[in-house]
Amino acid sequence: MKLTRFYDGNIIKPAIFSDDNTIVDCSSFGEDWNEAFFETDGLARLAKFLEEKQTELPTVNMEEVRLAPAIARPSKIVCIGLNYAKHAAESGMKPPQQPVLFFKATTAWAAPFDPVVIPRMSDKSDWEVELAVVIGKRAKYVSKEAAMEYVAGYGVHNDYSERAWQLEMEGQWVKGKSADTYAPFGPYMATKDEVADPNNLHLWLKRNGETIQESNTNDFIFDISTVISYVSQFMTLLPGDVISTGTPAGVGLGMSPPQYLQAGDVIELGIEGLGTQKQTAVKEE
Repeated sequence: MKLTRFYDGNIIKPAIFSDDNTIVDCSSFGEDWNEAFFETDGLARLAKFLEEKQTELPTVNMEEVRLAPAIARPSKIVCIGLNYAKHAAESGMKPPQQPVLFFKATTAWAAPFDPVVIPRMSDKSDWEVELAVVIGKRAKYVSKEAAMEYVAGYGVHNDYSERAWQLEMEGQWVKGKSADTYAPFGPYMATKDEVADPNNLHLWLKRNGETIQESNTNDFIFDISTVISYVSQFMTLLPGDVISTGTPAGVGLGMSPPQYLQAGDVIELGIEGLGTQKQTAVKEE
C-alpha cells in the first residue's frame, strides 16, 4: 500500500494511492495515519478494509488536490548524519565509526509539494534528499537481526539544513535542521512489502532542472538494520516515528564555492519506487 493524506479545505484526509495519479479517500476508515494507527496493527486493518470497501470509496485525481505530509506528524524525527561515504568525503569529514544522530524538530514536518520557506536570517540553507524509514511498532533494544520487523514503510524526505546555524554556531546541529517546512515527507509512505531492498535504491535531486545529487542507498556506511538497532539502544522508537537515513554527495555545502538555496529555486527530488517531490523556495517576510 501507498499511504498518503490530502487537504479538503482545511481538513486533512487519509488516503492511499491506487495508481500514480489516483488517490482513494479513506476517511470512512475513521483514522489518521498516526502513532495510534501504527501501534494498533493499523496497516493490517487498513488492508482488510480496502479489500472489502475500496470499490465503494471516493477517488480524486492527484493533480486536483494539495497533498499533506504522507503520515501524521511523528513524535520524533531522528536523522543519521554522514551516512554516505561520498557525502562524508565532500564535507571534509572522516567516515564515522558509529552512526551520527541528531533530531529535527517535528514542527519542520511539511508537505511534499508546498513551498520551502527560507527563514529571515538564513543565507546558507541547503538541500538533502534522503530515504526515510517509518517505524511500525514500539522498538527498544532491538537486535540488528530483528530490526526490519519494526519497519512500517519508507518515504522520500528532504532534510533541508541551514549550514551556518548547523556548523558555524555553537551547540548541536538541531537548530540548523528545524526551520518550519524543512522536513517535507511524501508523496506517500510505501509499506515495506512494496520495497524489495531499501539498501539498494536510486535517489536523486535537481536544483532548477540540474541534477546535483544522484546516488544509491548501497553507498550507506550503516545500513537500515544497523541504524534502527543502534538508535533503539538509546531511546524508545514509537510507532510512526521517522528515521531519516542520510544524504548522498551533491549538497550545496560541498560545492566549490558552496552554493545555497535562493528564493525562486525549484528543488525536485525522488527515490526509486517512492515517488517524487517538488518545492519552490520563498523567503520568509
